[in-house]
Amino acid sequence: MTPSVVVGLRAEARLLRMLPWSVAIGGGDAAGAARAARELASSGAVALVSFGLAGGLDPALAPGTVLVPAEVLLDGRRRATDPALARALGGTTAGALLCCNAIAATAMEKARLHRETGCVALDLETGAVAAEADARGLPFAVLRAVCDPAGQDLPPAALVALDARGAIGLGRVLAALAAHPGQLPALLALAGQTAAARRALSARVRALAHAGRAAPPP
Repeated sequence: MTPSVVVGLRAEARLLRMLPWSVAIGGGDAAGAARAARELASSGAVALVSFGLAGGLDPALAPGTVLVPAEVLLDGRRRATDPALARALGGTTAGALLCCNAIAATAMEKARLHRETGCVALDLETGAVAAEADARGLPFAVLRAVCDPAGQDLPPAALVALDARGAIGLGRVLAALAAHPGQLPALLALAGQTAAARRALSARVRALAHAGRAAPPP
């Protein structure tokens, strides 16, 4: 049973090239992830994985921390991920992942979500993938890495960076920087954290490929 994977960004899709997984790019938001998950399911997917970056909610999680949660919180309901698929991704990690429809852009908002939900991280795509897996009766799991930590505000330029194809819209980023040049240090810090998260995901993918654990046992 080889899983099919929904990613937000082209850069994340490139990380998966060494594994025999079907990949669809959602563009970084819930609507795009839903379309990508439907595309994979309609093409015969036997399991779905949500792969990419996550925002930290637990202050103990540093950028680059790999997450394979045993459960996600979706619409106020805790939904377990598939144990066999999670084992194939390297084994579950502590804490649940919060499925959101909007970015938590400030440290204050991240602290509130952590306090109210107990979740350790969040992302915008996993909920749509989980919902499609539920609708189709497919196994589902998550492999993500923390990018921005809980105590950090996101610079405004980061919030306008992505286009619908999962690529960086450089023009929008430069326009946002021109309007507020003081955010450049925060943007550079976020770039470094993003690189750390992608290195961690790449290392996990290489380990899975080397160990021959690209698919869970039947």
